[in-house]
Amino acid sequence: VMKLNPQQAPLYGDSVITVQLSEEDKVEDDVVFYLVFTGSTVQHCTSTRKINPGSLETISPGHDCCETVKVALCASREGHPVLVVAEESFQFVQDEAYDAAQFLATCAGNQQALNFTRFLDRSRPPAADVDFLDEKVALAFRHLKLPAEWNVLGAEQSLTENIPRETLLHFAVRLGLLRLTWFLLQQPGGRGALSIHNNEGATPVSLALERGYQKLHQLLTEEGAREPDSWSTLSHTVHSGDYSVKHHRGLGVYLLTAEA
Repeated sequence: VMKLNPQQAPLYGDSVITVQLSEEDKVEDDVVFYLVFTGSTVQHCTSTRKINPGSLETISPGHDCCETVKVALCASREGHPVLVVAEESFQFVQDEAYDAAQFLATCAGNQQALNFTRFLDRSRPPAADVDFLDEKVALAFRHLKLPAEWNVLGAEQSLTENIPRETLLHFAVRLGLLRLTWFLLQQPGGRGALSIHNNEGATPVSLALERGYQKLHQLLTEEGAREPDSWSTLSHTVHSGDYSVKHHRGLGVYLLTAEA
């Protein structure tokens, strides 16, 4: 019997899972363990790293839908067949960060919704929470399947209209969300949003200055500003046909995802 902790992960993946091995599975150093997650349409295989003789660590894969999947712990050893050592179930769920990313993506050009987000500012969460929120929402946003025509300014907005308005970039900067700001800048309309004034005449750039967010201001104004450090900067993904391979440099773990 193995224990997975936690027994669920958000759809966008990238959280740490600890695997507790049973007494009889605590084996010699030359055994390599990996986990196979079998969903209804995709399958993931992740390598693991040993924390101590009784426990392993891996990264949860990003999944395509909310469901409970079967996880098999496999052991491989040179010259021996691969063994399935234990099986457990695991749940992929939609969490608040995913909901938030979906909400933000759909309200890209919607002034009512964007003005609604401004009241969040008055109840600003503490810095540690902002950092956590920033990390999670940016990860979730990356995982969303945005429509091809998606634009930071919303579908109908053309840049020539000089109408004062709120944009997603104003939202991200106002809350000091560094990683989300970076992500939005890379999307269609992201750079265009930099020069848009809202009803108070503030641009995302002037908001960053006014709030004393120096790193954020650099991100918006410096040529060749680098992506802020985050969980996703530790990951590198390569796609090929129905397969993708992700390397998580932070833990030295590899994830292979294939359409079943």
